[in-house]
Amino acid sequence: MSEKWDKRFLDLATHISSWSKDPSTKVGCVVVGEDREIRSTGFNGFPRGIKDDEERLADREQKYPLICHAEENAIMHAARTGISLKGNTAYVTWPPCSRCTRSLIQAGVSEVVYPADINIPDRWQDDFATASAMMEEAGVKVRKA
Repeated sequence: MSEKWDKRFLDLATHISSWSKDPSTKVGCVVVGEDREIRSTGFNGFPRGIKDDEERLADREQKYPLICHAEENAIMHAARTGISLKGNTAYVTWPPCSRCTRSLIQAGVSEVVYPADINIPDRWQDDFATASAMMEEAGVKVRKA
């Protein structure tokens, strides 16, 4: 895809990330087909029907077991609506963690694009290294735009 389209889809993922109610981290994902059609979107948040009040979101002990990451939500939304993501590109506002990488690989996503200017906190370095190695081994192309 061209630089122009990469920017458009990353900008859209950034907009979608703003829909997250998480007070500490907002992540967005847009999954795009080979003809630049949007196949699915997602942002980090609790599953449907699970109360996402400020108290729960502010308490990491409560939040972490409940939260769905943006990539997971995009994949689950596609599954819920019967849309295949095989051979698609995922545009994310943050590099995928190992948990999301497993899901992206299993969903058949063939490429992941995230912003080049991301500063990854030290606490995530090992997990992102694992995720990167998984994508490389599985043949998922990774690009920074």
